[in-house]
Amino acid sequence: MSRIGKLPINLPSGVQVEVSNENTVTVKGPKGTLTTPVDRDITLTQADGQLVVERPTEQKRHKAMHGLYRSLINNMVNGVSNGFELKLELVGVGYKAAMAGTTLELSLGYSHNIFLALPKEVTATALTEKGKNPIVTLNSIDNQLLGQVAAKIRSLRKVEPYKGKGVRFVGEQIRRKAGKTASK
Repeated sequence: MSRIGKLPINLPSGVQVEVSNENTVTVKGPKGTLTTPVDRDITLTQADGQLVVERPTEQKRHKAMHGLYRSLINNMVNGVSNGFELKLELVGVGYKAAMAGTTLELSLGYSHNIFLALPKEVTATALTEKGKNPIVTLNSIDNQLLGQVAAKIRSLRKVEPYKGKGVRFVGEQIRRKAGKTASK
């Protein structure tokens, strides 16, 4: 049995889960509504404020989907009740970030600024303090979408291993390389 798949999903107060005939799961909560399709073979049972994901057989395909759909639905429940937050740090001389409406303006050492239109489900704030690296904070109820947006921002200037410059998550450890050494 899947260690993740067999765990029940606790439903906080104010969160409602509905499963349609086409096996589409809709989760409603205080922060919003999320919907995802679930494979027809996977069954969902709700009792005593908990949701249990079950698989019909021990086939490899069913085992793979069991933990996947349990994690996806659990992230939806957490998103509509608490929300998700990611913080990105811009490390480099002259790197800047600013918000203009729903557009994130980044200055990452290129000859031009980068304008990134954010989806309406994702909100961002840019914080710049003197003597510290700029920090971009992303908030959303959809964990998958939040990860995609963060990955897109990181891909604009990947962290390089020699000086450590680039876009990284706050608290992320970068593996540094020694570089060249001068010989006599």
